[in-house]
Amino acid sequence: MAEKTQKRRVVAVRRLSQAQLAALSEVAEVDYFEDVNETNRADFLCALSKAHGVIGGKLELDESMLLNAPLLQVVSTISVGYDHLPLDALNKRGILLCNTPDVLTQTTADTAFALIMATQRRLVELANLVRDGAWKAHIGTEHFGVDVYGKTLGIVGAGRIGAAIARRGAMGFDMPILYTAATPKPALEQHLGAQRKELNDLLAQADIVCVCIPYNNDTHHLIDADALARMKPSAALINIARGGVVDEVALIEALRHHSLRAAGLDVFAKEPLPADSPLTSMANVVTTPHIGSATHETREAMSQLAVANLIGALTGEGPLNAVNIDAWKGMTSSIEEA
Repeated sequence: MAEKTQKRRVVAVRRLSQAQLAALSEVAEVDYFEDVNETNRADFLCALSKAHGVIGGKLELDESMLLNAPLLQVVSTISVGYDHLPLDALNKRGILLCNTPDVLTQTTADTAFALIMATQRRLVELANLVRDGAWKAHIGTEHFGVDVYGKTLGIVGAGRIGAAIARRGAMGFDMPILYTAATPKPALEQHLGAQRKELNDLLAQADIVCVCIPYNNDTHHLIDADALARMKPSAALINIARGGVVDEVALIEALRHHSLRAAGLDVFAKEPLPADSPLTSMANVVTTPHIGSATHETREAMSQLAVANLIGALTGEGPLNAVNIDAWKGMTSSIEEA
């Protein structure tokens, strides 16, 4: 097997430690790029054309690049989401896609709850009041926030991350939990008393709506003007999913006209968020720069899992997390023949 794997090549992009690169080097020759930009794009494409595997965070691959990578068998993304990758094109070419779920669940749930706390208690706005030297007297009602404890929390998309947020709300803040999901979640219902609702009902009943659903064609602008109009004027919207799940223009209008009280946003339609976006100057909005999984511990774990996925796929032992498992089944025969 060692002789076979020496023939393989890997392109690695961003967020890999020396130890992780060394581990990859044991099974393949590695071309490493700290970043891909206009100055080195030609070199990256040349390396990709000879590669059996590619690994990295925020990989930018399109169908034309795949056509010029005839040996490519595995794409290992250092993320749980893969909407930035052409899954249909990967499937068509039998290229395995691996991602990194689970290891970022708790950290991302922490981020969601930080946004919940910040929007309900107006933490950023009031911290800036102190920082700007504008705190001259006792805080009056015009600066009051609202309670988190006991408020109804609606989870749009009760997957791993949504369930972790629900547990924090129910067990830490005695919050009634509503959720949407393609199938019932018996554990949430049994342990937390969560209630499965249709989206329109959840929007109408929740005090805080947290969007955790994957982004795809079906969920594009799932939270649109009509959905926002169903929410309570006193409610807050939290988005830690993808910017495209929420109609940003409609959200800005709802916030501007106070038909929605507040929003906490870690993701946006365009990232980085343009400096002239109205969201950057609205007092009832808390914005963070897509930091859902951005801790040292979690990013290291994500990179480690992505490396394990790639090594497992290239050596024939099997990846830990395959998005399109049928591609792996097709790979096993080619690995045996290599």
